[in-house]
Amino acid sequence: MASAKRVRMTGQERREQLVGVARSLLAKKGYEATTIEEIAERAGVSKPVVYQHFGGKEGLYAVVVDREIRHLTTSLAGAFTQKHPRLIAEHAADAFLTYIEDREDGFRVLVRDAPNGMKGGSFASVISDVATRAEVLLIEEFGDRGFDEDTAPMYALMLVGAVALVGEWWLDHRTQPRELVAAHVVNLMWNGLRGLEPLAGVTPTTTRVP
Repeated sequence: MASAKRVRMTGQERREQLVGVARSLLAKKGYEATTIEEIAERAGVSKPVVYQHFGGKEGLYAVVVDREIRHLTTSLAGAFTQKHPRLIAEHAADAFLTYIEDREDGFRVLVRDAPNGMKGGSFASVISDVATRAEVLLIEEFGDRGFDEDTAPMYALMLVGAVALVGEWWLDHRTQPRELVAAHVVNLMWNGLRGLEPLAGVTPTTTRVP
């Protein structure tokens, strides 16, 4: 019986495979502990193939981080099409936590320390990057509503920072469902500490806009 021929990947397919392998290893081991040798071995290629596509580990890491930020900002974009500020907060919180739930490895890469000497890539810089992209969406909304557009960067950081830090905690403490965690985040953002509402049994999708 003839052995099955090995299917040769296209350059793009190989690149996608390497990004996936690297994301998984970076999430589990971090940048410093992950090696090109291990990435190549997992992908079933030689080290020169990895260098050919990305120039080295730092280049591959940069691609992984950039893609995850794009996934995250794309997820958040829909939240800013809502017509009421509370709905924006609800959808943004749920979108961020959904991203964490669906792309756990990607988020773990984002929250790990960036390579020494590499600009960007730290969790703080990721939050700043996402907030900057969210800021663009907020400025238009603020202008339409008569708010001071100069405050949009501050509000974008508040929104993204609050959800991101809670999301980092939730990543390792899945004691509550995503929807309820999002509801608690919105509860604080919308009502403030003075006006917190009891949320026992509340389902976020049933929230009424006042």
